[in-house]
Amino acid sequence: MQISDIDNGKSFDWGNTSKDYAKFRDVYPDAFYQSILDLGLCKNGQKVLDVGTGTGVLPRNMYRYGAKWIGTDISENQIEQAKLLAAEKGMDIEFYTCPAEEIDYPDDTFDVITVCQCIWYLDAEAITGKFARMLKSGGKLLILYMGWLPYEDAVAGKSEEIILKHNPNWSSYGDKVQPVFVPDALLENFDVVLRKEYRVDVPFTREGWHGRMRACRGVGAAMTTEQLMAWDEEHMRMLHESAPEKFIVKHYVSFAELQVRK
Repeated sequence: MQISDIDNGKSFDWGNTSKDYAKFRDVYPDAFYQSILDLGLCKNGQKVLDVGTGTGVLPRNMYRYGAKWIGTDISENQIEQAKLLAAEKGMDIEFYTCPAEEIDYPDDTFDVITVCQCIWYLDAEAITGKFARMLKSGGKLLILYMGWLPYEDAVAGKSEEIILKHNPNWSSYGDKVQPVFVPDALLENFDVVLRKEYRVDVPFTREGWHGRMRACRGVGAAMTTEQLMAWDEEHMRMLHESAPEKFIVKHYVSFAELQVRK
């Protein structure tokens, strides 16, 4: 499923990078998951809908805490990988392909709806009333994000420079610690309970960071075969020149906990 209204009209398709995504984007540290548990969410029999689940990173990693998960994504290839990875671990997680705006469940179905790394892709006006209706009274909408810090981390900064060289339309660069985006339309049906940002150090190998970058929106999801080959060569050369085999990349986590108003 191609999307073309974000990167200066340059289309991208997460399905093009699903195998890399499945292999290299399961990188959230323990602190990321613990911060969700500390909110009392996504555990102990709660029913959770993960919107924009990708390859199911969030439900697969939190499965052991006892919630009943459903994951949806607009990309059929992403969902295919999510199903394979969950099946390998014997996890009973329902995954299916569906745009967020078309998800439809009865009233009061879910305790929690999670939106991780994808809130800016969604039509907030289309989902706000629907998500509110599907949540139980007191239910929570949890918006999650983790990003690298290119102005504080030399390797991350050099990686961004190489992406922009090969795909100058990519717009997701230059991140810094900041509150996660909460669309105004969501505030028609939800109250913001908590917002929080904190820094995390995420370990990588050269191959792991290269794969993580390859699986980002501006690279594997958007580049042509020729662009990707050139990027592969230049990025890996940079890593061999600038980073040891194992290294840390500075990141931050940002989340917003919203409660349905009903």
